[in-house]
Amino acid sequence: MLTYLIRRIVFGAAVLVGTSLITFLIAFVVPADPAIAMAGAKADPQTLASIRRELHLDQPLYVQYSRYVERAVRGDLGRSTATSLPVAGELGERFLRTLLLAGAAILVATLVGVTLGILSATHRASLLDFVATALALAGVSTPIFWSGLILILLFSVELPWLPAGGTGSFAHLILPAVSLGLFGAGVIARQTRSSMLETLGEDFVRTARAKGLTERIVVYKHALKNALIPVVTVLADQFGRMLGGAILTETVFSWPGMGRYLIEAIAMRDYPVIQGIILVFATSFLVVNLLLDISYALLDPRVQPE
Repeated sequence: MLTYLIRRIVFGAAVLVGTSLITFLIAFVVPADPAIAMAGAKADPQTLASIRRELHLDQPLYVQYSRYVERAVRGDLGRSTATSLPVAGELGERFLRTLLLAGAAILVATLVGVTLGILSATHRASLLDFVATALALAGVSTPIFWSGLILILLFSVELPWLPAGGTGSFAHLILPAVSLGLFGAGVIARQTRSSMLETLGEDFVRTARAKGLTERIVVYKHALKNALIPVVTVLADQFGRMLGGAILTETVFSWPGMGRYLIEAIAMRDYPVIQGIILVFATSFLVVNLLLDISYALLDPRVQPE
């Protein structure tokens, strides 16, 4: 197990190096100059040359990249060209907000998706199965930005129960978490149904029923536990996607997280911020997948990575 984890960490580090190289080259393949972005389009050549020297933009690319990686390893992601503030400091608070939103969304998705999946599997070919499947399909098919606007219209405009955007209280979290979690709920419901139907047909389930165990114990104690592994895989994948999918949700609900920060940085061509956000997203996704691999062994001791 330890050897496998070390191998996964090394592989993740290689992915981060590749990601850092791609994000570093962003500033050199787009038609914009970071020095002009900082000083303005009307800045004189001397000022621009001074900024380029300060940012080491006058040095070869490989030197600039090595300095970029060295700073990133120390947690220094540079300074914003728009505000001149350290990017790492700006990302810290925003990342926590995005993590809170994604955590609340995956909780909503798990509760709704697993419940619908179990009900659909245990009432196969019934009206309840049809309704649960239709709801799961609707969740998968609904764009995040559209569901967010509909929720605002219903619960902030027509029924002024919840705030339409911003942050500051638990009430501000409800609508964006539900909007972001709806898609994941549909995916989780479909996977739970499929996994439960397969597990309910196994020999050990028939044996449990033959022993006289109640259907509740058979479903929730025996079948569900053995059906969790593929569901956990989907959960981890959806959580990683929610960190990235929060970009649209945060924009719709004015949630001050990394997604909204990324949109603002793109609008201002603030490349250090864009590079930092992409690196944080990539690192988060790799960490989630590493925790997923560890959870396999915890859920089922028979599952041991090679």
